[in-house]
Amino acid sequence: MEWIQMPLGPLQTNAYILYDKNNSCLIVDPGEEPGKVKLFIEKKKLKPAAIVLTHAHFDHIGAVDALRNEYKIPVYLHENERKWLSDPEKNGSAHFAGIPLIQAADPDRTFSEEGAVAIEHWTFELLFTPGHSPGSVSLYFKEEELVISGDALFQGSIGRTDLRGGNHHLLLKSIHEKLLSLPEDTYVLSGHGPVTTIRSEMDSNPFLNGF
Repeated sequence: MEWIQMPLGPLQTNAYILYDKNNSCLIVDPGEEPGKVKLFIEKKKLKPAAIVLTHAHFDHIGAVDALRNEYKIPVYLHENERKWLSDPEKNGSAHFAGIPLIQAADPDRTFSEEGAVAIEHWTFELLFTPGHSPGSVSLYFKEEELVISGDALFQGSIGRTDLRGGNHHLLLKSIHEKLLSLPEDTYVLSGHGPVTTIRSEMDSNPFLNGF
């Protein structure tokens, strides 16, 4: 499996495109600029299988409908945020000056339990990591030694918890119990900023001390 980190939109939210030797791909958190995503897919001659969302804040969903309609693929999201895609109050776009209202159709599929997920021939482990938002999830690819953490864990930081449904204590609990329990060499592909590792965040992330 190969992957690319693609910062998109005014907040430079990281989308990820994961692709394999069969040219199948998963699109994770396409926050904006669908043309940029499509250009990469066309250049690599990829066949999108699905869009997977770590959560439904506006900066992670702006290109969802354009890509869903272009490739006729399903969108996956945790059930706790099922109605957030279509509601600017819930996805947060109504509360930021200069940000257009973001609305998308409801997800085609929803996650309700942790554990193994299969989408076509793609498989990963779904980790429920709420705190930044009530439906935040992380996608763990064990064989590839990487986890896509959304806005739960960043290099040297953690997700904000002052938005709708945020809970600081719950976020720290999610990080410690679900993410820091992964092998220390696991790469962390965050929703913003550079790639890091579990070991690096255990050793140096100032927000994780004293939990």
